[in-house]
Amino acid sequence: MDRIIKFLEVEHPEGASGTDMFLINEDLLPVVPEHRTWKWWNYITFWLADSFNLNTFMIASSMVGAGLSWWQAWLCVIIGYSIAAFFLVLNAWPGAVHHLIFPAYIRASFGVYGALWPVFNRAGMACIWYGVQAWIGGECVYTLLCAMSPHYANIPNGIPNSGTTTSYFVAFFIFSFVSLFAIYQPIHKIKHLFTVKAVLAPAAGLGLFGWCIAKAGGVGAFIHEPATVSGGELGWAFVIQLMSCISNMATLITNAVDFASRSSAPSNVVVPQLVALPFTFSIVSLFGILIASSTQSIFGEFIWSPNDIMVALLKDGTAPHTTRAGVAFISIGFIVAQLGTNIAANSISAGCDLTSLAPRFINIRRGGFICALVGFAMCPWHLLSSSNNFTTYLSAYSVFLSSIAGVMVTNYYVVAKRRLHVDSLYTLHGHYGYFYGVNLRAYGAYFAGIAINIVGFVGVTGVQVPESATHIYDLSWFTGFGVSGLVFILLNKIWPVELPTDAECEVVTAGTPAWGTGGDSEIYRSSFDSKEKDDKEMEGAEGGRAKIVSV
Repeated sequence: MDRIIKFLEVEHPEGASGTDMFLINEDLLPVVPEHRTWKWWNYITFWLADSFNLNTFMIASSMVGAGLSWWQAWLCVIIGYSIAAFFLVLNAWPGAVHHLIFPAYIRASFGVYGALWPVFNRAGMACIWYGVQAWIGGECVYTLLCAMSPHYANIPNGIPNSGTTTSYFVAFFIFSFVSLFAIYQPIHKIKHLFTVKAVLAPAAGLGLFGWCIAKAGGVGAFIHEPATVSGGELGWAFVIQLMSCISNMATLITNAVDFASRSSAPSNVVVPQLVALPFTFSIVSLFGILIASSTQSIFGEFIWSPNDIMVALLKDGTAPHTTRAGVAFISIGFIVAQLGTNIAANSISAGCDLTSLAPRFINIRRGGFICALVGFAMCPWHLLSSSNNFTTYLSAYSVFLSSIAGVMVTNYYVVAKRRLHVDSLYTLHGHYGYFYGVNLRAYGAYFAGIAINIVGFVGVTGVQVPESATHIYDLSWFTGFGVSGLVFILLNKIWPVELPTDAECEVVTAGTPAWGTGGDSEIYRSSFDSKEKDDKEMEGAEGGRAKIVSV
C-alpha cells in the first residue's frame, strides 16, 4: 500500500511533510522566474483567441431572440464585457505581483482550510463549462465529418431517449479525446496554442460571416427591424442580457490570477486586458448578431448557432463539393477555437483548483484530466437544449462566484492594503490560519452576498416571488459582489485581524530549506541577489514585491 501511495504522490517542495503535504505542492508555490514568460502581447492574443469561440456567437445572437434590436444587443455586449474586463483586471493584479495561482491566493481571504469550499465551488463551475465547450467542440467535429462524408449524418442512432444521437456523441468523444493532448501541456507553454488559434479562429469566423452575408445578399431584413419589447420590459431585458455577458466571464474573473501569475511584469495584465477583452468579444458578438440576422433571408428562420447554420448549408448531403470544402475549413477553425477556449478557461482553471483540494496527489495536469472526465460525464447537451436555459444557468451560478470575488478583492485592496505574506499561505500557523484554518469573516460576507439573491434565485425555478426580488437577482453580479465586499469590510472593522508587516511580506521561503526560518541567514539573502535580474520587472508594484529566497 505504501508503494502505491508513493507512486500516486506528485512532486513536493523541500521541507514539506506531515500536514504540509495537504497544503502545498510544486504547482501551488509562486511561479518560478523562468516560467514567467507572458508578455503584454500574449494577453492580447489570449483574448483574441478566447473570444473567437461559438459560445460568444451564441450569447450575442440569443440577445436578438430575447427581443433586443441588433444595435441594442451589441451595445449590451460592449458594456457588459467592459465591466467584466474591469473586474478581471482588478483580480488579476495580485497574481501578476505575487505570481500565485487562484487556490493558493484565495487562502489569504478565506483561510488555508476555509479556501477549500470556494475552490471546489469554482472548480465545479470550470468542469461544467468544460463539458459545455467540449460539446460545442464536438458539434464542430460533427459538422466537419458531415462535410467530409454526407453519409455520416445518417448513421443509425444506437442511443435513443438519451437527448442526443450516435453521430453527435461520437464527434463529442473525438473532440474530448484530442483535448487530452493539449491538457498535458504545462501552462507556460500553452501560450503557443493561443497564437495558432489567434490566426485560425478569426479566419474561420470571418469566413462564415462573409459567406452568410454574400448568400443573403446583405445582412438581412431583420437588421432594420426595431426591438420587439419596449419600455420597462426593454430596460430589464437589456440588464438581464448584460448580466449574461458578465456571467459568461464569471469563472475567468474569479481565477484571473492563474494566467496573471505567468506575467513577466504586473503592467502586462492591465491595459492589454482592459482593451483587448471588450474589443475582441464585441467584434465577435457583432459577427454573431449579423450572421443570425442573415439566416432569415437564407433559410427563412432565425438560427442562433453557427454550427446549425453550417449543417443547414450542407443541405442534407446534397451540397456541392465547394460548399462542403468551405464548411470543412470553417469547422476546423472552430474546432481549434473551442479547443483553445476549453483549455484556457476551463481545464487549466479546474486543474489549478483541484490541486489545492488534494495537493499530495493532484497537480495541475492531473486536475485537468479530472475536469475532462467530469465534463464528459455530465451530458452537457441537456444544458444547451435552448438559449434561454443556457442564459438562465449562467446568471444563476454567477451568484456564488460574485460573492467569492467580492471577498477576494476587498480583502486584498481594502483590508490587507495589498500586503500578502506568501509563506503563511502554506501553513496553519501563519497569518491565514484564522479560526482552525477558516476565516469566519469571509464566510459571513460570502453568505450575505448569496442571501440577497437567494429569493430571486428561487424565482428562476418557477416559484412565485416578489418582483423586487426578481430585479435584485437580475443584478446578481453587482449585488453579490457589492454586498459580500461591504459585509467583509464591516466584519473586519468589528473583529480586526493581525496584518503582516512590510518586512514579513518582503521574503518568500515556502518550498525551500529556509521555510519556517524567516530566511534570516546570510546564505538566503545572498541567494536573492542572484535572482535580482529576474525580478526587476516587478519593481513598480507597490507594497507587493516579493523576494524569492532559495538555495
